[in-house]
Amino acid sequence: MREIVLHKPGEFGEREVEPPVASEADALVAIRSIGICGTDLHAFAGRQPFFTYPRVLGHELGVEVIETSSNSQGIKAGDRCAIEPYMSCGVCRACELNRPNCCADLKVIGVHVDGGMRPLLSVPVELLHRSEKLSLDQLALVETLGIGAHAVARSQVKATETVLIVGAGPIGLGVMQFARLAGPSLRVLELNESRRDFVRNLGVDVIAEYDGQPADVVFDVTGNPKAMEAAFDYVAPGGRLVLVGLVQGRISFDDPQLHRKEVTVLASRNSCHEFPRIIGLIEDGKIDTTPWITHRLGLDEVPAQFQNLPGRPGLVKAIIDVQ
Repeated sequence: MREIVLHKPGEFGEREVEPPVASEADALVAIRSIGICGTDLHAFAGRQPFFTYPRVLGHELGVEVIETSSNSQGIKAGDRCAIEPYMSCGVCRACELNRPNCCADLKVIGVHVDGGMRPLLSVPVELLHRSEKLSLDQLALVETLGIGAHAVARSQVKATETVLIVGAGPIGLGVMQFARLAGPSLRVLELNESRRDFVRNLGVDVIAEYDGQPADVVFDVTGNPKAMEAAFDYVAPGGRLVLVGLVQGRISFDDPQLHRKEVTVLASRNSCHEFPRIIGLIEDGKIDTTPWITHRLGLDEVPAQFQNLPGRPGLVKAIIDVQ
């Protein structure tokens, strides 16, 4: 079986490996659709924390079940599923608190262990979430939406509040989707003109620079240190700042201002128990990710074309098709 591997920053290659075999607790799945995420782009650039090389990328996955044993979830061969790529230990303090996304030994498929840039994968059945209605592309994007859903849940935003989302990449769009469901007054701050146009076409107010109007809840989804530090200034007195983006290094803030406004700062990591709800919302037509997919490439095109993706005009989300 041929798989695509990121040997080191900036260098993809191919290698032949033995096809995986499912154990009693695992399912053998065929990878069909892979969403390319900021995590993948940062890993390619050598800027992804908690990352080691070589690594097979791919954690936003729409798959078809090939083989599985009898299981309590009723997953069977032929099912189309999203993979929840987070493998937690189940015994640490965070897991005891039902917060497996904060597991002390968390392993993410495609980040800490090899992921989906290959035809077949053996994965614990408990990580599979089935849908009879959604396409494989829709299933691949459930993980991205999960990050946005968890960030909004962390914020506890109310319909009477104001929200500012900084950054309109795919994760920012996920935050926007779930913030809209909560009903607050919503704005998006985005520097990129094509992304501003994209957000505007979705019927959301968008600005190119901070307009001096603080928000009750600010989400930073940039992963950019300067933007993250600036976001502290955008929070209204008594408000919350949710740091969704991740940066390799430290950020700083003005302590007197933080105390004067009594700002609550929240980190948001991955998603947590969100997949079934998200699949239901897409099935019901309350969330639509179809416009997000602006670019496609085949698995065999990844080594040559991956490096060019960030510069492609109008890029929102790229999907890798696996045959």
